Amino acid sequence: MSRSSSDATKKPLDELCARLNVAFSDQRLLQQALTHSSFLNERVDERLALSSNERLEFLGDAIVNFLATRLVFEHFPDASEGDLTAWRSALIRTETLAGFAQRYDLGSHVLLARGEEASGARQRPALLADTFEAVVAAVFIDQGLDAVQTLLLPLFDEVLAALQKQGPPLDYKSKLQARIQAERGITPRYRTIRQSGPEHQPEFTSEVLAGDETLGRGRGLSKPKAEQDAAREALDRLERTEN
Repeated sequence: MSRSSSDATKKPLDELCARLNVAFSDQRLLQQALTHSSFLNERVDERLALSSNERLEFLGDAIVNFLATRLVFEHFPDASEGDLTAWRSALIRTETLAGFAQRYDLGSHVLLARGEEASGARQRPALLADTFEAVVAAVFIDQGLDAVQTLLLPLFDEVLAALQKQGPPLDYKSKLQARIQAERGITPRYRTIRQSGPEHQPEFTSEVLAGDETLGRGRGLSKPKAEQDAAREALDRLERTEN
């Protein structure tokens, strides 16, 4: 990392580490988690010193999903697969993860392009959620899974306790159907567009449509899982369009 970049970020990163209660061995991982791709597109001179958080976000998404899945699996021993999916979906929805990011004030530390800054992206739920996932990945790489669990599980427990007072959450398909029916007066439909892999373990790709418009696509090891994933993507897209 260039001297100018490290000098500019050392103090706020130290403060952020204290809030996260994580002592990074390599703070460059945390800096990468906070670097939006738009910043590097605008600042060519920084590309040799910094990397965007896109790869970390990819890993963090998988870690967050895994821990949420394990938590609801253990917490609801008698729940069906559909109910478990609904509980997990509520834990990892964009707004929930964005709330975690706001708790640690991640938005103020993100490196953004001037155009993104002017558009208010620093407080955009999708960006905050992505940043939180990237930070989770940075903690995992630097400190391991135990440190991630120490950070994430208390947050999940708090959200889960609040959700249980409201009753079982809707799954992605139910939520998308309610939204599309309310906004467009039609019911979304699903279709399988691909089946791949071996016969004993096929993978399905499905898409969800509203009329002739494709709202989202998803994959899964069964048609219901692929449809849930397609509904999840559709809801994420609709939320990003709103923001």
